[in-house]
Amino acid sequence: MRDFIYTEMMVHVPMCTSKEAENVLIVSDNAELLSAEVAKHTQANLKIIGCSLNEISALGDAGFDVVISEMPSDRAFFSQINRVLKSDGQFVTTHSSLDDVGANKNLMTILANYFKIIMPYNIGNGATALLASKEYHPTADINLQRADMLDGLRYYNCDVHPAAFAMGNYIRKEYLGIIRN
Repeated sequence: MRDFIYTEMMVHVPMCTSKEAENVLIVSDNAELLSAEVAKHTQANLKIIGCSLNEISALGDAGFDVVISEMPSDRAFFSQINRVLKSDGQFVTTHSSLDDVGANKNLMTILANYFKIIMPYNIGNGATALLASKEYHPTADINLQRADMLDGLRYYNCDVHPAAFAMGNYIRKEYLGIIRN
């Protein structure tokens, strides 16, 4: 997969959903590429923090607008993410292929304890990520101007954003009642 598609989709989908994020947490063992994408959002107060899985517990409560994770996760991890996210925060994570229905239903069921909206979306080359949001809907609350005014993007734009959430009927039927939109 082209790295720029992955990084742009992991970052700009949550960053362009509704309000301007001021505090972004990236949970990754290699956060440089994701941090560079977040930095394309030029609001004056933007703070980007990268950390590993073990460092999350040291972070303060309810301080982040967006959390982007590339790390394997479990119930305890999601509890920590919920703790560090603001009441209208958004969380994006990688996950198993949507063909691994059992693993994804379990993951989405756990996320449902913390988020109003849980939706998979395409991040290129057949891979998907999960967007979980406490408040904003990724296709209804997209900030179109912000999505199209970003400089230096090679893939992401305001048309790609909502299109990434389109899923075939077999996925809709398999995940009926689990995906929360």
